[in-house]
Amino acid sequence: MKRLVIVLLTASLLLGGLLVGAPAQGAAPAKAGAGVSGIAFGPCQDPGLAEAGAECGTLRVPLDYSRPHGRKISLAVSRIRHTSSDADYQGVMLVNPGGPGGSGLGLVVLGQFVPNNAGSTYDWIGFDPRGVGASTPSLSCIPDYFGYDRPDYVPVNRRIERAWLNRSKSYAAACDENAHALLPHMKTTDSARDMDSIRKALGAEQINYYGFSYGTYLAQVYSTLFPKRVRRMVLDANVDPRKVWYQANLDQDVAFDKVSNIWFGWIARHDDVYDLGSTRAAVRRLYYATQQRLRREPAGGLIGPSEWTDAFLPAGYAQFLWPGLAGVFAAWVHNGDAQALKDAYDSAVGPGDDNGFAVYLAVGCTDAPWPTNWNRWRRDNWRLHFRYPFVTWGNAWFNAPCAFWHAPPGRPVKVDGGKVPGILLLSETLDAATPFSGSLEVRRRYPRASLIATRGGTTHANSLAGNACVDDRIAAYLADGTLPARLPGNRPDVVCAPLPQPEPEVQAASVSAGSGAAALRRLRLQLVPR
Repeated sequence: MKRLVIVLLTASLLLGGLLVGAPAQGAAPAKAGAGVSGIAFGPCQDPGLAEAGAECGTLRVPLDYSRPHGRKISLAVSRIRHTSSDADYQGVMLVNPGGPGGSGLGLVVLGQFVPNNAGSTYDWIGFDPRGVGASTPSLSCIPDYFGYDRPDYVPVNRRIERAWLNRSKSYAAACDENAHALLPHMKTTDSARDMDSIRKALGAEQINYYGFSYGTYLAQVYSTLFPKRVRRMVLDANVDPRKVWYQANLDQDVAFDKVSNIWFGWIARHDDVYDLGSTRAAVRRLYYATQQRLRREPAGGLIGPSEWTDAFLPAGYAQFLWPGLAGVFAAWVHNGDAQALKDAYDSAVGPGDDNGFAVYLAVGCTDAPWPTNWNRWRRDNWRLHFRYPFVTWGNAWFNAPCAFWHAPPGRPVKVDGGKVPGILLLSETLDAATPFSGSLEVRRRYPRASLIATRGGTTHANSLAGNACVDDRIAAYLADGTLPARLPGNRPDVVCAPLPQPEPEVQAASVSAGSGAAALRRLRLQLVPR
């Protein structure tokens, strides 16, 4: 499952017109495969990408790879060329931020944050997957689906349940009406084939790859389908291929609740700042009591209990957001600051633009079958909600359109890394969005992989964020392929300490990730399995 978490980009990533440019340095001229053209790179119209030195272009690929000469769609692609000598050039590095539904154009700057200049020997390639952002067609179903004062997520009566079932059915129907031809071709296998089309268009024999969250599952599928085309891969926050996707969401409900309790405990330790309770239990009680009051009277007439859930969900993704979100919590409790709550909700969800959500469903609903009997959803989610209420029903309704999706589901790829060279896996052991058991399972399926675990870390997809124990090993791997020695058994090969928990903020309203290098280190549109 995925959640729209927070946009940590320094500029918007909308592409306008594109000019013709030269082919990539250090690569042979593109050899188009069946139904695949080359990429004409030119200046990026987006100021942030242009300032970063990126080039932009588009690639035409088949809508349906079983009909390579049929209808085409366009992928938006960005590139930052290597700055090393051509003699040291190591090829193309594709990047994906996760989702599914995350734009990858801005992530092209990631190479500059690899320590020891180890990213300079690659051409970094960002792309908007099919249906996303600047790729065309760009999928949208009901743009204002995440408006304000929606029904309570918790269906305490059949009226609320019927309201959400009707919303879910309507969303699925709108997607079919708007993109009937596209929806059957939005599976992860389609995006994996798009990646191989990008490889061909760039004239590369193999790819390197850096992916986060859902981007790790895209890599698993790509490397299963095209094992000989893999050179190096860094996979941060690994999806468990056994649980695509219904069970993955249920597992996350448990994990997010546990991380929320850690956050409540952090708030309690800083009671002198936030005055929300001196024990974890007290903070937790206040959190849910406050949410309960919003059922009767939404904050500012806009933020009800569902919006409350979404506003604070990012605390389960990233501990660097804890101070700002605790400040929002305190600002409402002590001052009735509805604007701070609305800002937090807007930052988390981005109401008015459903592209990421639409693509998330289009991929997830068709990658694998979902239960079509609502009684199973009801039973499974009530069972979890009574013990793990932080996100369970919000997560259920986020995914509920899959019970009514119009495009037929496929069967999950049987992920097999037996023929894949050594790759580097990363995970924080308390990552709620992609629980640590998934990284252990991926390690088991990739016998040449090595896994670095950050023990006790709660931040999702947190590499290249300043933890030298992790980041220096990434740099060594990208520099010359050095991997930590693989240990026997079902365990990580290296264990690192997490980054320190943040200090509280006296000013209570900021939910941003910071600015400058700190924000760029976290540069990802984190549309993550929620």
